Parts: sequence; C-alpha cells; structure tokens
Amino acid sequence: MKNIIIASTSTLHGSSYLEYLLPTLQSHFANCKTILFIPYARPGGISHEEYTQKVAAVFQTIAISVKGIHEFENPETAIKNAEGIFTGGGNTFLLVKQLYKNNIMQLLSETVKNGTPYLGTSAGSNICGLSMQTTNDMPIVYPPSFQTLGLISFNLNPHYLDPEENSTHMGETREERIQEYHAFNTIPVLGLREGSWLEVKGEKITLKGNLSARLFRQNQLPEELGPESDLSGLK
Repeated sequence: MKNIIIASTSTLHGSSYLEYLLPTLQSHFANCKTILFIPYARPGGISHEEYTQKVAAVFQTIAISVKGIHEFENPETAIKNAEGIFTGGGNTFLLVKQLYKNNIMQLLSETVKNGTPYLGTSAGSNICGLSMQTTNDMPIVYPPSFQTLGLISFNLNPHYLDPEENSTHMGETREERIQEYHAFNTIPVLGLREGSWLEVKGEKITLKGNLSARLFRQNQLPEELGPESDLSGLK
C-alpha cells in the first residue's frame, strides 16, 4: 500500500528546514530507524554530502538516522533495502537526469508503490507525478525523459504562487505557464501552495495543511480545493 507525503516545500518562511512537517514525519516514518536520502537535486549546487548532513541533523531530532544514496556502492540495492526514502528539493532536471543515469527511476517507483514510506519536497515532489513538465526549475541539464515516478495520476506545480494584485512584474504568472502546458497536454495539474502537502495512503490522496490548492484541467476554469479535499479520482 502506498504511503507517501508529497510536500510543496521543505521550508516555510520564518521557520527552519522541515520544521512545519516534523510532527507528520514522525508519524509517517514511525516504523523506520533509518531512511535513505536522495540528494541528487542539489539546491544551489551544494554537494551530496552537505545536503545529506543537513537532512540528517533534522531527522536526528526524531530519532531517525539518514544515509545518502551516494554513500552506497549500488544505488539499486540501497533503494531495495531502504526502510524509508526521502527525495529532497533543488533542480528537478538534475534530479531526473541522475535517477535515469543510475537506472533507478523505475525501481524507485515500484518500491514506493509497494509500500516503502516516501517523502518528497519540491523537486522530490515534482517527480511523484506522471511527468516533470510542470516544474518551475531551469533546464540546467538534459534528462533522457520527462517521465517520472507516476505515483499519482496527475502532475504537480510545487511552490505555486498566486498573481500579486499590485505587482509591476510583466512576465508570465504560474497560472499562465500551466495554461501553456495545457495547450499541448491533457494531464491535470495541481498547484500546491507553500505549507501544503498531499498524503497518499494506498489509492486515497488527501490535501493537507491549512491552505487550498489550485487545480488546473485542460479547457476548464481553475478550481480551488480546500484542505482535506479528496483527490483520489483525479486523472
């Protein structure tokens, strides 16, 4: 049975790394003494070691140890043996390229679908959808495919931002970018605002947090979904 947390962000303004999610994570990883961390997205270009140390310091506060996938000789074995898995944020293009390079995209998908507890934040959440095509990230590298884990039957736009009424910015809004995506693609897109996450238990998908999420479907007006909305049938 799938057991997944798909979070828009790792850090809320004014709080520390993963602070707002810690009570949820303590329950989510309750049966894990250790988790496997996938640091491939490397926010700001930090090293895999630095990123893993940052994550380990937080999980230590809830008595869970962390080991980075880069520390294993065989990434496939690391995923197969993981008690729990966390894929952190950063650049989705880089993350997806590395998952394919190490031949673990399909294995990761199968492992999580079979019940290994998974946490994704930002880029690590982007890859939970059918494709990474609705990421906000710059294409700094070229992955062999945009297809991702397919843990849910729609795509995500983490860090979703609403247009600011008095802004002088004349560029595209997130909504306009998603409309551009829907000019060529039919897959629904859920805009996850900061502090929101999806809880996936088996086939049930529930919006968590205090904020609504914005749902985009091709040729339809966007829809606001309140906390505790059930997205299980969305496809």
